[in-house]
Amino acid sequence: MNNLSWFNWSGGKDSALALYKVLQQGQYKVGHLLTNVNAVHDRVSMHGVRRTLLLAQADSLGIPLTTIELPEQPGMNEYESAMMQKVVELKTAGCSYAIFGDIFLEDLKLYREQNLSTLGVQCVFPIWKNNTTKLVYEFTDLGFKAIVVCVNESYLDKNFCGRIIDRKFVNDLPSNVDPCGENGEFHSFVFDGPIFKTPVNFKKGEIVRRTYAAPDKSQAGYGFYFCDLVP
Repeated sequence: MNNLSWFNWSGGKDSALALYKVLQQGQYKVGHLLTNVNAVHDRVSMHGVRRTLLLAQADSLGIPLTTIELPEQPGMNEYESAMMQKVVELKTAGCSYAIFGDIFLEDLKLYREQNLSTLGVQCVFPIWKNNTTKLVYEFTDLGFKAIVVCVNESYLDKNFCGRIIDRKFVNDLPSNVDPCGENGEFHSFVFDGPIFKTPVNFKKGEIVRRTYAAPDKSQAGYGFYFCDLVP
């Protein structure tokens, strides 16, 4: 059986914990990390982390990085075209499985499964439907270390951006925020843990606010705070 896979890597805590579980179980051989990168700013899409830090993660994990290069604000057709082109490349390289760190979002899971099944790729979700409070505590108890790099101001204020994820961080979250940020409330960057050979070094830079247009032009845009991490 061909168990060669790629892991859809965001650089954040859910990705890291899902990858940890896959490596522990040993059912799939992870041959590639796949990440969406904003080619204009040279940063991870949505998380805002620099490409150099993403490469440092991959180097410490010992898994080659493959990127999907995207324009600043790609439309759905642009995204799907770039994604499917990369998937074809990975399939040609022998990968039959795509692994994701999704937990609850049913529509996203179905979208991934339907798109990839057309190319004969099977999706794997190691932490699907797990309790998110238990997951974030498992993450910290295993010795993983992560910093919050992006917060959605609709849910969290600026002070949460740049914080280390620990039990105090989880306890400080408002009741309407998922402990893993599964609804996009916050994003993180993992810089150390049991699957890393060495920690990824960085310095905290400035925190900036950015706004993005809503899909419905009649609605107000979305505001996010980003904490820049400097290699």
